[in-house]
Amino acid sequence: MNSRLFKIFFTLIVAYTHACANIQLIKKENSDSNTTLLVIGGIHGNEPGGYFAASILSSHYNITSKNLWIVPNLNQLSIQKDERGVNGDMNRKFSVIEKNDKDTDIIEEIKEIITSKNVSLVLNLHDGHGFYRTENHGKIFNPNAWGQTCVIDQCTLDPNQPFGNLNDIASIVRDNLNKQLLQKHHGFNVKNTKTKFDDEAMQLSLTYFAVTNNKPAFAIESSKHLSSLTQKVFYQLLAIEEFMKIMHISFTRDFKLNIDKLENIIKNYGTLEINNNILLNLSDIKKSLSYIPIKSTGNVFKFSHTLGSIRRENGTYVAYIGNKYITTLVPQYFKIAEECPKRFDVEIDGNITSVNATKDFFVNDDFTVLINDGFRVNIIGYKSIKTTNETGLKVTLNELDKKFSVDNSNNIYRVEFYKNDEFCSMSMVHFK
Repeated sequence: MNSRLFKIFFTLIVAYTHACANIQLIKKENSDSNTTLLVIGGIHGNEPGGYFAASILSSHYNITSKNLWIVPNLNQLSIQKDERGVNGDMNRKFSVIEKNDKDTDIIEEIKEIITSKNVSLVLNLHDGHGFYRTENHGKIFNPNAWGQTCVIDQCTLDPNQPFGNLNDIASIVRDNLNKQLLQKHHGFNVKNTKTKFDDEAMQLSLTYFAVTNNKPAFAIESSKHLSSLTQKVFYQLLAIEEFMKIMHISFTRDFKLNIDKLENIIKNYGTLEINNNILLNLSDIKKSLSYIPIKSTGNVFKFSHTLGSIRRENGTYVAYIGNKYITTLVPQYFKIAEECPKRFDVEIDGNITSVNATKDFFVNDDFTVLINDGFRVNIIGYKSIKTTNETGLKVTLNELDKKFSVDNSNNIYRVEFYKNDEFCSMSMVHFK
């Protein structure tokens, strides 16, 4: 195995074996170094710039030297509800927390991660009000604002602590960010809260917990008054990259860091796989899908997007990407059949082909699912003939009821396979 393949393999194995009970921890590691940057997004659920940046960092960056750990969605329930903290402000629970607090398990787990001997520096990602200025220039630009800042709790840590010169590091990051602004008024500053002496609220925060444990820690605050989520993510990623450069963490990314590319990435919600036999593309999915054939219990939902999550609500399954509501799945419960075919034969526009049972297939004019003894097909939305088995029928787009389409453009429909009354799998037919 060559060295590059080994690094990829090592990263995947570590990410899998270090799964946490309450926290999604993604590790991109190289075996030759103990220098590790820990990036935390989503401590406040209504600050999407931070957690979408952390998600892109986890899925579109490759770390080629040293290590990067990412917690993209620390406060997932608050992210789903787009609230600062449904159980109170999570960033005010790091000094003292009641045992019956609903955030206790998450707080204790992230504390353990922060204080790990491998962690060299901590970044906590936020979106803050306004644009911080040392002088008062109105409601948006003033010393009480938090937006567009690199926040430190104090100037230095122990002199022997690597990366302990907090003010110097924050100043370098500020200066380099200010060379790459989208607009002049987006300028970054360093905000020193002087937490130990001047800010009792910040004494309860994640970064202050870190520095009191001699871990260099910074908060990156993009402004809530930036015009788009894309702009917030842009500045968050710029800042993270500057910290990686300071720590000599080498990296590549699979896109050019600009607004257009970022906007496309943010709009791509990826896929949701259910029980290994249903695959839904989430980027253009309708806001509600009915009669989704799943089990009554024990369903497994796998998102390709780091911020994907499911919440049970009034007997339905609601899918989110970060704070963005995607769709509601209304279930119809079935037993899952065993020994189902992995492929099936379909005549597409006059040509017979073999199609994967859980993948999409594409049609210009018509398709016919060929008869497979012992199995039946249900084409959701097919309205021409009333039958319990729709194999052997030539189907065109005009014969499908648009209200049953999967996508908003009414071009994608479900083809479901059953063994007697047990569900096998679902494929999607796309009409071009």
